[in-house]
Amino acid sequence: MKSILNEQIDVLSAGTVEIIPQEELVSKIERSIIEKKPLNIKLGCDPSRPDLHIGHSVVLNKLREFQEFGHTAILIIGDYTGMIGDPSGKKKTRPQLTYKETRKNGISYFEQASKILDRNKTKIMYNGDWLGKLNLEDIIRIMSKFTVQRILERDDFTNRLKEQTEISLHEILYPIMQGWDSVVINADVELGGTDQKFNNLIGREMQKRFGLEPQVVVLMPLLEGVDGQEKMSKSLNNAICFNDTPQDIFGKTMSIPDSLIYKYFKLTTKIPTDELLNIKIDLEKGAVNPRDLKRKLAFELVNIYYDENTARQAMSEFEKIFVRKEIPDEIEEFKLTEKNIKLVELMVTANLSDSKSNARRLIEQGAVDIDGERITDVNYTVNKNTDFIIKVGKRKFIKILI
Repeated sequence: MKSILNEQIDVLSAGTVEIIPQEELVSKIERSIIEKKPLNIKLGCDPSRPDLHIGHSVVLNKLREFQEFGHTAILIIGDYTGMIGDPSGKKKTRPQLTYKETRKNGISYFEQASKILDRNKTKIMYNGDWLGKLNLEDIIRIMSKFTVQRILERDDFTNRLKEQTEISLHEILYPIMQGWDSVVINADVELGGTDQKFNNLIGREMQKRFGLEPQVVVLMPLLEGVDGQEKMSKSLNNAICFNDTPQDIFGKTMSIPDSLIYKYFKLTTKIPTDELLNIKIDLEKGAVNPRDLKRKLAFELVNIYYDENTARQAMSEFEKIFVRKEIPDEIEEFKLTEKNIKLVELMVTANLSDSKSNARRLIEQGAVDIDGERITDVNYTVNKNTDFIIKVGKRKFIKILI
């Protein structure tokens, strides 16, 4: 039994930032092995946005590891808490979503998470199923277990108080409601990023105060976006999303700073430990061209979210467009039915830009080519008698059919 226990602890501890407390995780797993009873592993999901990115994969991969050891992976979609909005890391109150919006996003979340998790062995639960049944008496009873001072300890609230930025009363409910989730499902372990430490610890305290064995909190590192500055976020336009096209996943990966290569390999791929160590050593010694490692990383990511053949095609297309400066074999087509159209209007009509103002900005920045000729005149009028190709940025092509 000792070897089985050690294997689980070694694998499940690897890559974590903090386990609170480590000794309790050991005892829980030991008891699980002896009693042949799987642990309940909780991961709460904020469905405020429907798109998952590889930053989310860090904690999902850890949940998959628990799953592979036979423990029960419980994915809690916060359709009710999502209407509040997690205040973690936020400098102001988040816009509220409707219950319908959070449910819809939650379905999309599970579909995407299943690219990593074994969907047949994953329990998906919506916290609206129990939070929606609480009456005022229940809420008062739960709220009485915590003080305002305890909730305001979180850095986000402390900073907002100092800056005299408003804190809405409903935001105070968020960690308490998330903690109640842990009580309802009797979580043994809760996973989260380091930004979720406060919320996860509230769940641990909540279980204690309602007479349950407290959950162990396992915190995973956060992943910077492709800009190398902020935490990966779709709203910051620095994310590599699960549902991005293979070409976009490959291209975005090739654009990450060299300083993030090893971290991306470590946190988002399943590269063997010895190979990972060699990558780290080669980078430190300067024994490898970072571009070659990024190409390998991009291939691995496309392979994870699509398949090996698609990854090879994405690599080939990247080489064709960015190395040999050629046009991809397959590009979208748009049939133009009018003459003498402003380029700005055509870009919006052909879905190359979401607005005329953005189209003008792209043109002014020199990001728009027509048949290889850079266009910088925002008043440029398209007057062509034959088909032509518009290129916007580095990866977006469209063939205009006359």
